[in-house]
Amino acid sequence: MKKFFLEFKEFAMRGNVLDMAVGVILGGAFGKITTSLVNDVFMPLIGMLIGGVDLGKLNIVLKPATDTAEAVTLGIGTFLTTIIDFVLVAFVIFLMIKTINRFRRKKEEEPEPEKPKDPTTEELLAEIRDLLKEQK
Repeated sequence: MKKFFLEFKEFAMRGNVLDMAVGVILGGAFGKITTSLVNDVFMPLIGMLIGGVDLGKLNIVLKPATDTAEAVTLGIGTFLTTIIDFVLVAFVIFLMIKTINRFRRKKEEEPEPEKPKDPTTEELLAEIRDLLKEQK
């Protein structure tokens, strides 16, 4: 049992697992920010543009409420809010990936310093010839 916990500890403390955990936590916080942005900023503006309708409360009533049962509705406004939220998150992720790729391309495009060229066989033979002439 002790070996099992040691293996689990080793697994959990690996760098990529910790990085993934940080990413999940930041992703959750980012999701809350975008949800607030959509619900509190964009949806009121969109609702105002289409005639003062609160899209979050826009529902299609399939069956009206009775004394014994609640109304059956389709939450179109909530669905639209979720779609806008998704599009915003996808757009921000797209921009982040595009920026990262741009930095990677710049790094790859940087020319490597030129290595000194090795002398050709002819150059080596000429050098040997010149050295032999100097020794005579």
